[in-house]
Amino acid sequence: MSADEGASHASLQTNQERVVSHPLFERHRAVLDQALKAIAKRGYWSAFPESPSPKVYGEGAADTGNAAFDALANKPFPISLPGTVGTVGGERSPYGITLGISYPRVDLDALFAAIATARDSWRKAGPEAWVGVCLEILTRINKRSFEIAHAIMHTTGQAFVMSFQAGGPHAQDRGLEAVAYAWDEMRRVPARSYWEKPQGKNEPLKMEKRYAIVPRGVALVIGCNTFPTWNGYPGLFASLATGNAVIVKPHPNAILPLAISVAIARDVLADAGFDPNVVTLVAHEADDDMAQTLALRPEVKLIDFTGSSTHGSWLERNAHQARVYAEKSGVNQIIIDSVEDFAGAARNIAFSLALYTGQMCTAPQNIYVPRVGIDTGEGHLSFDHVAQGLAAAIQKLVGDPARAVEILGAVVNDGVAERIHAARSLGAVVHDSQSLVHPQFPNARIATPLLVKLDATDEAKYLKEWFGPIAFVIATDDTAQSLSIARRAVVDHGALTLSLYSSRPDVIEDTIALAEETGVALSINLTGGVFVNQSAAFSDYHGTGANPAANAALTDAAFVAERFSVVQHRMHVATVPQ
Repeated sequence: MSADEGASHASLQTNQERVVSHPLFERHRAVLDQALKAIAKRGYWSAFPESPSPKVYGEGAADTGNAAFDALANKPFPISLPGTVGTVGGERSPYGITLGISYPRVDLDALFAAIATARDSWRKAGPEAWVGVCLEILTRINKRSFEIAHAIMHTTGQAFVMSFQAGGPHAQDRGLEAVAYAWDEMRRVPARSYWEKPQGKNEPLKMEKRYAIVPRGVALVIGCNTFPTWNGYPGLFASLATGNAVIVKPHPNAILPLAISVAIARDVLADAGFDPNVVTLVAHEADDDMAQTLALRPEVKLIDFTGSSTHGSWLERNAHQARVYAEKSGVNQIIIDSVEDFAGAARNIAFSLALYTGQMCTAPQNIYVPRVGIDTGEGHLSFDHVAQGLAAAIQKLVGDPARAVEILGAVVNDGVAERIHAARSLGAVVHDSQSLVHPQFPNARIATPLLVKLDATDEAKYLKEWFGPIAFVIATDDTAQSLSIARRAVVDHGALTLSLYSSRPDVIEDTIALAEETGVALSINLTGGVFVNQSAAFSDYHGTGANPAANAALTDAAFVAERFSVVQHRMHVATVPQ
């Protein structure tokens, strides 16, 4: 703050006075106000019901969504994009179905030229229009949750209920959360101020100052294969709500969920009187360099990425013209020190390992247990008893294939299957991964969790990410060594989750200190219906930006604040309104 600023007197107008409020902003103002309260209190709140019940979404909604999904198969996806030069597409469901959907291939120069034209009126529309349009897009996306759920199921391998919840309402909540943070930051900026500085016996200096919220430019969302909407919506809506045009580049194996979302966004933009090319889709073939090509375009100023550390780090090193928000790989860990309810803990851990076949960025991998065993409410358990107890809990969970497939889903790609095979040779197998037959989809690839015993000295084996249904129960000298290994793993390799089981207050306090020091979310003594790999919008921060697994958090003020800048102009005035 300069001396002149410190001596000034200002009369402010709020951001809401910047333009006449947009009708879509007014239509959804009540939901936005609730979202603003939710991000302030961080308690439970959801704008979009997670239950697929007809009592919630209406009789026939499930059948309508299924029919809409079926109608997309084996034909061009209904979207018109600028600069189309052919088609791409080759998605195959992990459940053994070829989707047969083609998408427009776009010429990038023509695409960016069309975006440049579209951006002008969108930039001038102002925050109320940006936010109102985003809220309408989310509302329309929610109405198509069943269709999107089938699209997610058959591109990611998630089971249907998880596809509906995580890919539908939960993802929509994450998008709304980003919009709420964006609005919260933009509304802090006044439209104008009147500035009067006393000059002793002379006339005061008087000025009017105006402040414009200016979008950064073009935003690029690089989608992932496993959670295209849950991971994609925060960046999409954070950028769009702050006035930026957005290019969505889906993973080539999971184009459909984001293509549907983009098509809805373009319809809303057109209905609201804007050029739909404010939001565009770039689909491409597998194994090409489209992500890197787009990321290095000088027009791209914002990049949201979810994927491997190799690709995320490349973006951070090379896309210097853009602000990169990257969620990368990491090593998630569980420390077992002591536990009152071992059976409850084992059930909770088994479900966390099995959910979506461990194909989650939050799924645990390393389980540290003292080699002398642990104390429980039922007495002392040896290390081997702990390992066998975890294996038994896994087997009980997945023993009924018809029930298990609704938890496991399907293996998303060949890389996961190859890692399962490779991990078997690392140590003694406590619970082997088994193939199951899906009762509805006989060609689906279903795999139960693999649990392998290792020693603390085997760091070269377990201190890297083994993405998939692969976990290690690792014998340590004591809990102090477990904590030491966990600290190094987070600092050197990153982690999104850390879990602790302990009945000792001092261990709990030490682990909290470790989590705060290294920047990782911690769950303590989970034995009920909440699992370490679940993250609730409006309450849980997903990632911290404080360790190598992610350089940003979903969602906080920092995730949105750099997506716009504030540009002012000022002039002398004769009088200052009181």
